[in-house]
Amino acid sequence: MSNYYEPVEQLDEFTKDMARALNCLKKDLESIDMYNQRVCSSNSEDLKAVLANNRDEKIKHVCLTLEWLRRNSKEWEKELKNYLFTQQPIAKSEGGLCWRPRKQD
Repeated sequence: MSNYYEPVEQLDEFTKDMARALNCLKKDLESIDMYNQRVCSSNSEDLKAVLANNRDEKIKHVCLTLEWLRRNSKEWEKELKNYLFTQQPIAKSEGGLCWRPRKQD
């Protein structure tokens, strides 16, 4: 199964590198979720520690990939700088309005 939506021979090297990074990011995020669920459901403290270590390594991989994307894409750099490591509301929109969950009745 290909990770490309267009014929690979039509893609430049940068586009292929971006696809590699984004596909690794997707797989690492899925792994984090899997390990986290297994940590939560395991009855063995030793196994929980091993699985938590694996999960945390995947988190590191995600961070490294995000940094690569930031360094290699002006669009990623702009959005990451806009939304990460700030105190503004997470769901802030450019119009200043923010999505709010409905109150439960």
